[in-house]
Amino acid sequence: MLLRRSQRLAGICTPLIGLGRVFVAIIINRSWWSITDNAISDLGRVSLPYNWIMNISLIIAALLGIYYATALFEGMNNIGKLGIGIFIMGLAFLGLIGVFPEGTGPHYHVSVGFFVSCSVGMLIAGIGFYIEGDKPFGSFTTLLFIIGWLLAFLAMRRFRGVAIPEFIGILIIVGWHYMLYVKIQKEKT
Repeated sequence: MLLRRSQRLAGICTPLIGLGRVFVAIIINRSWWSITDNAISDLGRVSLPYNWIMNISLIIAALLGIYYATALFEGMNNIGKLGIGIFIMGLAFLGLIGVFPEGTGPHYHVSVGFFVSCSVGMLIAGIGFYIEGDKPFGSFTTLLFIIGWLLAFLAMRRFRGVAIPEFIGILIIVGWHYMLYVKIQKEKT
């Protein structure tokens, strides 16, 4: 799988930009925001001062992620290509979370679209790796998907807010992304 230098850089920076600015928004809003009682999207809601800190970073992270993932799409075969295509759709939903923050009609749908599309895309891509002969990475992806959804479901039952299940989902997706990135870089050498 050939990645241009700019695509490799985008792959490294995408989660750092998205999550980095989320953590900045948490620090700014620490007087009222709680990881157990809120959603991450509360940090970008309409009319909140400095909501742009998170919302703009989600749009930028989505654009960088899509740029990176298009190289993955081109390098995949069959089912893997379908999985990365769905993953790219999830990244588009991530950008739309920034465009339609909490307090707008489409927000809930684009937020759910992000989590479902990215995680299902990840799973289908993993199945593609398995079928193409990379059984360890395919199995790892499937196990990560199951663990992520199980932990998120349990956290949703335990906490009033959804930030913890959201962070679980995000960390699973980001962890898979970086493992795939490392795998690609090792194959290149």
